[in-house]
Amino acid sequence: MTPAINFLKKNKVAHQVLDYKHDTNAESYGLEAASKLNLPEQQVFKTLVTSTDSKQLIVAIIPVTAKLNLKSVAKAVGCKKIAMADPSVVERTTGYVLGGVSPFGQKKRLTTVIDKSALQHDYIAVSAGKRGLEITLCPKQLITLLNAKVLDIQN
Repeated sequence: MTPAINFLKKNKVAHQVLDYKHDTNAESYGLEAASKLNLPEQQVFKTLVTSTDSKQLIVAIIPVTAKLNLKSVAKAVGCKKIAMADPSVVERTTGYVLGGVSPFGQKKRLTTVIDKSALQHDYIAVSAGKRGLEITLCPKQLITLLNAKVLDIQN
């Protein structure tokens, strides 16, 4: 069990855990998950952590095929500039390794934004907190549980 799975169980959220053998040479963890789990790429979402100019960390959840629009995230949280967070800060703050960062069960609850494309699907997949492990669930549940803002945050 990961903290993400425990979080969903504790909150009685309907979800499915999917696992696959992670290839350490994979160039994209999210695309690898979609391929190995035979899921549509547009329904597999990656969890990215950004840092504002005041060092506040913001979680952004977007499709694995998309690139994050940092300006949109900055505008959503009311700051001038935002950048990808330092990997060591991400791991220390979330408790997860890169490629396995889940939006659920993080050590510290962070402000979360999710791309509006998630609402086009009955379910989406996000990391379960470990490389090779995904969770599928209804995007509306994710939004509610994390009090996430829904925005257009992809390029």
